[in-house]
Amino acid sequence: MPDVAIILAGFAVGLIVGLTGVGGGSLMTPILIFFFGVKPYLAVGTDLLFAAFTKMGGTVSLARQKLVPWRVVAQLCAGSIPAALATLVVLHKLGPASPLVQSLMTNTLGLALLLTATAMFYKAARGKQVPRSLAAADLQLATRARHWSLPVLFGAVIGTLVTLTSVGAGAIGVSVLLLLFPLLPLPRIVAADIAYAVPLTLVAGLGHASLGSVDWPLLAKLLAGSLPGIWLGTRLMRHTPERLVRSALSVLLAYAGTKLIAF
Repeated sequence: MPDVAIILAGFAVGLIVGLTGVGGGSLMTPILIFFFGVKPYLAVGTDLLFAAFTKMGGTVSLARQKLVPWRVVAQLCAGSIPAALATLVVLHKLGPASPLVQSLMTNTLGLALLLTATAMFYKAARGKQVPRSLAAADLQLATRARHWSLPVLFGAVIGTLVTLTSVGAGAIGVSVLLLLFPLLPLPRIVAADIAYAVPLTLVAGLGHASLGSVDWPLLAKLLAGSLPGIWLGTRLMRHTPERLVRSALSVLLAYAGTKLIAF
């Protein structure tokens, strides 16, 4: 596996994440499986920690700007973290390299990519209809879901999906947040999505590491490319036609999802 190709792949994914906000899992996991021949369980485990370390820096930056709605993050984590732990227990009992788990991961990953593609295409077609600012007095109201259980339940679903496939905390998470918190400004939606993904992917990634499902040298090479890529992407973001990029990515992810299901 050429080191330069891996670093370039990390850079490309980091650049796209910086440009569009799309979660790295929906892109990196299929790349590792199809282009580098990494086993699905190793691709998922490695990508989880790749996402955790990559998004950690973004969360720190957003927290300094006071954009993270921590109440929303806590509600999602209340569902996603226990679900991730429960899924890891099941994986530990079955064994991550077993044919059953390999088939489950591959098919679930395909479905997750199709869901991500649909969510991305919907967001691209819908456009930016969420307000970008909100009065401080209304912020507390905006962080209240219609029912307290909904963020926990959706968080549990995403936690299970992310632990199995490393996909779901990005485009699917944003779509869920837009539905549950329609009054929350878009920057805070994105900030919440990035922030809650950090503990989720870290817990899931460390759980996979305990199962031997993380390729540490591969992870280091990917991060060597992704960190500069994200830095560049965030600076080019304002000059990129977001709808065009998201629409193209949705088609690519739909293709990858279909191929995985037929894999």
